[in-house]
Amino acid sequence: MEYDYVIVGAGSAGCVLANRLSADSATTVALIEAGGSDDRLEVRMPAGFAKLFKTDRDWAFTTAKQPELSGRELYWPRGRMLGGSSSMNAQMWVRGHRADYDGWDVPGWSYEEVLPYFHRAERRAGSNLGGVYGTAGPIHISELRSPNPATAVFLRACEELGLTRLDELNGPSNEGCCQTPVTQNRGRRWSSADAYLRPAAKRPNLTVLTSSHVRRVLIEDGRATGVEYGDGTVVRARREVILSAGAIGSPHLLMLSGVGAADELRAEGVEPVHELPQVGRNLQDHLASGVILHCPRRVTLAGAESVANLLRFLVGRNGMLTSNVGEAVAFIRTSPGEPAPDIELIFAPGPFIDHGLTPPPGHGLTIASILLQPESRGRVSLNGRDVVIDPAYLTAEADVRRQVAGLRMARELFATEALRPFAGPPMNPYWGAETDEELDRWIRERSETLYHPVGTCRMGEDAEAVVDPALRVRGIGGLRVVDASVMPVINRGHTHAPTVMIAEKAADLITRAG
Repeated sequence: MEYDYVIVGAGSAGCVLANRLSADSATTVALIEAGGSDDRLEVRMPAGFAKLFKTDRDWAFTTAKQPELSGRELYWPRGRMLGGSSSMNAQMWVRGHRADYDGWDVPGWSYEEVLPYFHRAERRAGSNLGGVYGTAGPIHISELRSPNPATAVFLRACEELGLTRLDELNGPSNEGCCQTPVTQNRGRRWSSADAYLRPAAKRPNLTVLTSSHVRRVLIEDGRATGVEYGDGTVVRARREVILSAGAIGSPHLLMLSGVGAADELRAEGVEPVHELPQVGRNLQDHLASGVILHCPRRVTLAGAESVANLLRFLVGRNGMLTSNVGEAVAFIRTSPGEPAPDIELIFAPGPFIDHGLTPPPGHGLTIASILLQPESRGRVSLNGRDVVIDPAYLTAEADVRRQVAGLRMARELFATEALRPFAGPPMNPYWGAETDEELDRWIRERSETLYHPVGTCRMGEDAEAVVDPALRVRGIGGLRVVDASVMPVINRGHTHAPTVMIAEKAADLITRAG
């Protein structure tokens, strides 16, 4: 089998590329996905995403033990199906802050230069104050159809503490509070597969291969010529191989293909093809710590899984099951010296415990603190052919200080006049940490990923960057990486939106290169 372009990974980025590159009928494209179909009710139902965790639609990664998190190994879900993680995320379309993209300091990737690619992707339903969003793109962005009554109360609490109520979250600055914009269409999830892949699926020049786990990139005479998947099936690429396997999968594939730190590859039984020591380095993720309280009012998502709510969703696409769980957010600065928000507070009108895998003991509310730009840096490496994920959480002391400040703010919000009637005693496992020392301990005991790994194939102009500003792998012809792994620094938002933007811009770069 031979195609012009071979794309590895049908996630947030791969679906975009498959659509945009196959729009030219003279170009042949293969999209190869390790997982299978996204045809599950839990995918379509916004509140059902946790039901996909630790199933065959999930890579279900586990990190190395984290010394600064009480020696725990953390569970990292990642989508393993059409749409990738966009088919099992919380649907939050949160671009971040202008300073994120300007701070990358990479030619062509400033805020003003990437903004048109966000707009190209977006189709905003309802309000679009000031033309913040695009209006004709394939990604449906909307407000929640049936927001929980406690969500409006959280936003009033934020205003009570002096936070600015934003009309739209995705302007140049996200500092303030707002209901979360979601990637939903009439109450159901709208993934990258829905937006980009399905409209292109019937094109005769696009081939989609599912349940096809790529094992390595074929590199001959310094050029990527194809990939090998399954038990040795080879797919050839006349023009380019494009890795869109994510911040874990893309560096893992590069290393298995002999691209990385040569001595480390040899030690794991991989013959080096090209020395590129930074492959797998620069791993960053958003770490989340939550304050969880009982709620004396029986309005929370703890009651979402009733027959009545299921019927409301199936018949009218409304009700509690259209919730994305993280219904509102506040972006704050923990000190005046911060150039932009360093903490995100996410409000869930329900107790979100153990990734939603542990049934709640009753009605409760969660305010989670998210460390937006951690100074800690981890890595992805090999153990034989297996991948090792070491986020190195909280190895930078400033990360702990900021997260403690975020949890203090969460507690202050629960103590406001607005939220106080909804805030009961601590709900297990939260044991009521209050002092800085107690909050430090709580962070180390129970923090979890917010599912946003980036940075492991960093782009840049410098010689140590894995990919150049056009996302071409340094030193290897015909090979690009297009996904969240190319981000030099994690954004002060969520990662689905910038990953789609990166793929939209990459499609332009690729087609211009011919």
